[in-house]
Amino acid sequence: MLLSDFDFTLPEDLIATRPASPRSAARLLVAGRETTRDAIVADLPGFLRPGDRLVLNNTKVIPARLSGLRRRHGVEGESAAHIEITLLEPHGDGSWAVLAKPARKIRDGEEIDFGEGFAARVLGRADGQLFVDFSLTGRDFDAALDRAGAMPLPPYIAARRPADVRDRTDYQTVFARHSGAVAAPTASLHFDRPLLDRIAAMGVETTEVTLHVGAGTFLPVKVDDVSQHRMHAEWGEVSAEAAEQINATRAAGGRIIPVGTTACRLIESAAGEAGVAPWRGETDIFITPGFRFRATDALMTNFHLPKSTLMMLVSALMGRDRMLGLYGHAIAHRYRFFSYGDASLLLPGEA
Repeated sequence: MLLSDFDFTLPEDLIATRPASPRSAARLLVAGRETTRDAIVADLPGFLRPGDRLVLNNTKVIPARLSGLRRRHGVEGESAAHIEITLLEPHGDGSWAVLAKPARKIRDGEEIDFGEGFAARVLGRADGQLFVDFSLTGRDFDAALDRAGAMPLPPYIAARRPADVRDRTDYQTVFARHSGAVAAPTASLHFDRPLLDRIAAMGVETTEVTLHVGAGTFLPVKVDDVSQHRMHAEWGEVSAEAAEQINATRAAGGRIIPVGTTACRLIESAAGEAGVAPWRGETDIFITPGFRFRATDALMTNFHLPKSTLMMLVSALMGRDRMLGLYGHAIAHRYRFFSYGDASLLLPGEA
């Protein structure tokens, strides 16, 4: 498979920079193997059946983008430079891997001051990342990050506008519980409490799992031969209770429907011939056409970037030609794309 096999032309004005309001007012493209229907997310219960189970990613996005000052004393006096960092992932020793802009303006050993006693010291660097430790830890770190940080909007939104106070709510799911993500599980952004209540009332169960989405989700594929691409790793957990619920639903004939590619990748990482097992750790699973899904019967997901690993995942579920046709339909009918955009419900087992 070649990278170009997953390419399509997207008009820039279809890239959403704000979400629909209310959340469930976003459009929903419902697709079986052959049928295509235009709906809205609020219509989702009409496409579900009692006994189905939605799998939700309950990760919580942290305000991972920080702006501060690097101060340096030299023979010509004090100088300062504005430095922006984006947290990527914590290490076991309490340090963090971060991206810095501009990284060339800060040296190892120097500090970036974010104000009110909150600072980061640069320990080293490798592969375009810096490694830093912070002046605060534990709850003090969480409080300082909440005060000083901004939501880490995806590059295609950040290039069009800065993050603001609305993103604190808009870029977080209503069921977010466990902090650690630097990108949202965006298909889940369409759910509000009234919709979840309607789904529960009709006999559709929900199961929560956790996958902390990393900034690597936005990294482009840089090889022409897709088989040579190596996925970034992300930490996740499927509890024993979640695994038991998923297996019981499948045994009873219900459909397992992950909400978002993150939930899909996680339960497929935990799945084997005997079903889904409790699982905890890092996954770098790469799902491309030819992959055999063991836990996923259908998928709710947003519309993804051309030539992205997520475009490959949905092509694995529905077939590449079918997905390119669906994206053509979405573009022609002016669906909104990417993180704040509209959604699709992919039903490979339905006509």
